[in-house]
Amino acid sequence: MLKQIEYFIKKLLLSFLSAISKKTKSEDSELKINSDTKCLLIRLNRIGDALVTTPFISLLKRKNNCKIFILADRKNHFVFNNNPDIENVIVYEKGLKGFFKTIKIINSKKFDIVIDLHDDVSITVSFIIAKLNCKYKIGMEKSNSYVYSHTIPRPDPLKYHIYERMCSFSRLFGFDYSKCELKIIYNPKEKSVNKIIELINELYPDKKFLLGINISAGSDARFWGIENFKKLVNKLKSYDINLLLICHEKDYNQAKKIIEQKFILKPEKDFDHFAAAIQHLNMLFSPDTSALFLADSKNIPVFGLYVKYKLNELIWSPFNSDFECVITQEPTIHNISFEEVWNKFQPFLEKYLSRTNDAVK
Repeated sequence: MLKQIEYFIKKLLLSFLSAISKKTKSEDSELKINSDTKCLLIRLNRIGDALVTTPFISLLKRKNNCKIFILADRKNHFVFNNNPDIENVIVYEKGLKGFFKTIKIINSKKFDIVIDLHDDVSITVSFIIAKLNCKYKIGMEKSNSYVYSHTIPRPDPLKYHIYERMCSFSRLFGFDYSKCELKIIYNPKEKSVNKIIELINELYPDKKFLLGINISAGSDARFWGIENFKKLVNKLKSYDINLLLICHEKDYNQAKKIIEQKFILKPEKDFDHFAAAIQHLNMLFSPDTSALFLADSKNIPVFGLYVKYKLNELIWSPFNSDFECVITQEPTIHNISFEEVWNKFQPFLEKYLSRTNDAVK
């Protein structure tokens, strides 16, 4: 019932916006930009939503050398803070006061181009774009297309990876790219990297194969359960490897029930700390896509647990890393059995352990 009410209100707001919006469609098929062009890219929502935009941001900068600014959310703005391709990050503040403050800030910067990087309809972003004083407003073809001056066909989410869908905007700017160019960009600060290296060296001076087990995700539906993680840790004790348990602050007490405390990366509020740890693993096991994408940025092999409940698109899997997973069609991963996961994970892990042993020989 609540979903139906939410859908009705959303439809009503979009209808209102359509009625008051000026029709700004342009006949130009390709946009010409140069080093003086100021582009604002919009991506709100969560950490993973921000990370998947970074391959396109990197391409846009390298191919056109324009000035790139980001409008982000309080939940994800830090993903962009240390990105060399980005001039500045504007953080959207929720509420009516925050909305008008954001509009004022954006319009004062006199952007040449605004790109909506959401491949679904966002009411908030639709109203923001409608209020901007910008000649070129770009987005994917969907029910709010009337707020854009230029649109591209929305790539089929059942055929195209999320990185490819984000990079489909390239056709408006006249540049091509190869799949090998699609890389997540996240550069932890040197301080965070040094801290993680010091922690790992102190815990594991022998420098064996380091497997990271991330137990946290964006929702409780993707927590696999204490008993399942304990079984996994116990199975892994028979292998000549090092283990590092990684978790969010909210899951720290649960983590201590899974493994001895010294083998847990003590969580910090700083996302940089988490990212640096992920990027220094030899393999990652995780139910969280943002962690998987961070591993993908360094081509680290990953094993994922996925919920694909009423989801009519490809899972958000790594694009470059070797990858294996278990997917459930149920609303949560709680009922994925340990046996099902282990039967897939064991050969995936042993394949890399075999390669490591061969390299040592």
